[in-house]
Amino acid sequence: MSDRGTLVPAEVQAAAHSYKRFGVAFGDRFFTLLLLGLIWIVPAFVDPRFVYALLAWDALVVLAWLADLAQLPNPSQLTVRRSWRSAVALSIPSDIDLTLINSSDKTMRATMVDTVPVELRNEPPALMVKGAARSEATARYRICPAQRGDVKLGDCYVRYQSVLRIAERWVRASVSQTVRIYPNLEDAKRHSIVLLRSRQIAAERRRSRMRGIGREFESLREYQQGDEYRDICWTAAARRGKLVTRVYQIERSQTVWIVIDSGRLMRARVGGFSKLDHAVNSALSLAQVALYSGDRVGLVAYGRAIRQQLPAAKGSAHLRQLIEQLALVHEEVSEADHLHMAGRLLTDQRQRSLIVWLTDLAETAMTPEVIEAAAMMMPKHLVLFVVIGQPDLGELAAKKPQSETEMYQVAAAQEMVHRRELLLARLRERGALALEVNSGAISLALVNSYLQIKERNQL
Repeated sequence: MSDRGTLVPAEVQAAAHSYKRFGVAFGDRFFTLLLLGLIWIVPAFVDPRFVYALLAWDALVVLAWLADLAQLPNPSQLTVRRSWRSAVALSIPSDIDLTLINSSDKTMRATMVDTVPVELRNEPPALMVKGAARSEATARYRICPAQRGDVKLGDCYVRYQSVLRIAERWVRASVSQTVRIYPNLEDAKRHSIVLLRSRQIAAERRRSRMRGIGREFESLREYQQGDEYRDICWTAAARRGKLVTRVYQIERSQTVWIVIDSGRLMRARVGGFSKLDHAVNSALSLAQVALYSGDRVGLVAYGRAIRQQLPAAKGSAHLRQLIEQLALVHEEVSEADHLHMAGRLLTDQRQRSLIVWLTDLAETAMTPEVIEAAAMMMPKHLVLFVVIGQPDLGELAAKKPQSETEMYQVAAAQEMVHRRELLLARLRERGALALEVNSGAISLALVNSYLQIKERNQL
C-alpha cells in the first residue's frame, strides 16, 4: 500500500505537571527505614528514655525524605512523548514507544503508566525506565486492536524517585489523543503482492484491444457485413455518405461498488471477530486490487440508513479515503434496510457497474428482503452477491446424530443450509453471481471472482 505511512498516528508530546494537589509521596525505602526504627522499642521496655531515641530516628527519616524530595527534578523539567511505530490495524500487533525526557541535571528512576483503552490492550502498561541527567529514556509496549473505529488514549502518569528511593513524585503528562483503528492492512498487502505476480493482472495491465468485445469506444471504420446495426454511427455516416461503424474495445476503467451490510446479522462472531469485520477486511483487499487494475471503486455501508458512502473514483488518495471510511463501519442492532440502499445506489449509479454485495441471509420462511433488493439491481448492474457462511452450521448439518435431541438439531441445520443454497440458486438463475464463503476465505474468493469477471469481460 503506497500510503501506509500516512496512516500512522501522529506523535504526541507534553510537559509533565503535578498530579493532584501536592503530587508527592513516600518511597518504599522510607517505610523500610521506619520499620528499622522499631528496634528502639525493645530497650524502651527497660528504659522509657529510649522512646525519645525512637522519635529522634523517625524525625531523621522524615528529614531524609525531605532532603531526597528536594533532589528530585521539578515536574516542569520532565516531558513525555508517545510515538507510534506503525499504523493501527485490526488484529495486527504493533508497538508504541513512551519516552521520558529529563531536562534536569539529576538522575532518577521512573514508572510510566499509559492510559490505553481496552480496544487496544487488556490492561494499562506500566513501564520502568531510568532517566539519566539531561537525557531521555524510552520504553516500548505492544498493542493488538480488537475493534475498528476511533479510540481515545488518555494521559500518561509518571511516578519517579531518586537513586535513594526515599521520596517520590507523581506527575501527569497530557498526551491524550484519538487514533483510528483500520481494517487488517496486512491482508490487503498480501493480496496485492499475489496480484502483482499473477498472469491475470499482467493481461489486465496490457489491456489488449479486442474488437467486437467491450463497450468502450476505440475508433470508426467502414461498415462491414455482420456488424450490428446498433454500432452504426449515423452522424459520421451522414457526413461521409456511407455507413460507418463504431469499433469498441475492452473497457479500460470500469466501476466497482462495494456494498457492505452492517445490520444485526453481521454481528455474529466467527473466529473471534464479527462477520462485519471479515467483510470489511475483504472489502479493503478487493478495493486495492481493483484500484491497481485501473477501475473506479465506490463504497456503501448501510444499516437502517446509509452510514458511509464514497463516490467511485481511483488513485492512491481515494484508497486512503476508502481505508478511513472502512474503519468507521460498525454493526447495528437492528435489521438493515436493503431496499432503501438499493434504491439509493440505483439513483446514484446510472451506468452499468459491478456491485459486490457483502451480506448475510435471515432465516425466515419468506424471501429475505436482501434477495429482493439484489434482484432490483440485476437488470442494470452485474451483482456479485456474497454471503458470509457460518462454519459451525455446516459442521452441524454434516454431523451424524447420536440422540433424539441431536437429530432435531441436525435436521434444522440441514434445512437452513438447503434454504440458503436455494436462495443463492435463484439469484444465479436471474443472472447474479452468488456464492457463500467462509470468513477465512472471503478475501481470496472476492479477488478471484473479480479477476474472473475482468478476464471474461462479463461487465
